[in-house]
Amino acid sequence: MKFCKVVGNITTSHQEPIYRGAKIMIVQPLDAGLKPQGETFLSCDFVQAGPGDIVLVETEGNAARQLFMNPNGAVHSVIVGIVDEVHREN
Repeated sequence: MKFCKVVGNITTSHQEPIYRGAKIMIVQPLDAGLKPQGETFLSCDFVQAGPGDIVLVETEGNAARQLFMNPNGAVHSVIVGIVDEVHREN
């Protein structure tokens, strides 16, 4: 699971049936200090996240497919939570 920031969304005119009704967001991975790290990628939203939200993203394919209830779906990542606060001990 990764911390990410939602930086946008996409709209498609045609898509695979597994994605119908799913909102697809552009997310930026974040490091432990919540600073951008790495390249953006696409993630299906299950929690009604929006641009600017810090989210938890599951990038393990099997977990992502389970949320779609399709063991053969081509799903790489899903947004599974919106982060309200982060508390760290040094």
